[in-house]
Amino acid sequence: MTEFAAATPVVESEFTMSSADFERVRRLIHERAGISLHAGKQAMVYSRLTRRLRESGHRGFAEYLHALERGGSEREWQEFVNCLTTNLTAFFREEHHFHALVDDLRARAVQQPGRALRLWCNAASTGEEPYSLAMTALEALGAAAAVRIVASDIDTRVLASAQRGIYPADARGLTAERLKRHFMRGTGANEGTIRVRPEIARPIEFRTFNLTSPNWASLGEPFDIVFCRNVMIYFDHATQRRVLEHIHGVMRAGGLLYVGHSENFTDARQLFRLRGKTIYERL
Repeated sequence: MTEFAAATPVVESEFTMSSADFERVRRLIHERAGISLHAGKQAMVYSRLTRRLRESGHRGFAEYLHALERGGSEREWQEFVNCLTTNLTAFFREEHHFHALVDDLRARAVQQPGRALRLWCNAASTGEEPYSLAMTALEALGAAAAVRIVASDIDTRVLASAQRGIYPADARGLTAERLKRHFMRGTGANEGTIRVRPEIARPIEFRTFNLTSPNWASLGEPFDIVFCRNVMIYFDHATQRRVLEHIHGVMRAGGLLYVGHSENFTDARQLFRLRGKTIYERL
């Protein structure tokens, strides 16, 4: 990947981002959300934040960042975070996980009759992943499935989209059978869209959550299964370790952690052991 030289500003007619501005952005997003931006992300940061400068009426990056540091509102801090998060998702992404999930849900339902299983999708993005979890639970356990799903994200904008549960009719990852069974097709002005059926949305609680927050007790009862996929790649090693320790702390003994295909936590052997392809068991 080509990286920008540290002293080279990104220039357009409207705004200029200096290397000092970029370093301030890197520090602030790491402090606020744990996200580690490398030098090659300067152009991405520039393109995403210029929109926010226009909307907030600031004349430049230095002025905007100074306003944040000197008493920016929670709303503006949230907008700053929203601009710099990356949201790539699809229904049933990394499909092998959902085949494994069917077996895991059935086994736990037998082992723990009468108790609702708790799942956590902690990078819900625009909702495809938590709805995929809900569809899988319904297919594996039937209409009477006792499953509760917490779907969280740090980005309030995508979370609002997830709660609406409306997608293009050609959304990736859905079979014709699942489209028919789990979605309603839009008509008239809504033609070309689909919406998740109420029985799929019902077990899901959407909420904002920052994985670097100290407020983990707010998540409630321990989770049986956690999906934390393609999240840790945005954190440095120290932040990864802290987040893994917190995740360990909110899971039941023997709970399962599903992670992204490029994530490897073998250096956290005292917390989790590898149980399958990018699936870890809590120790």
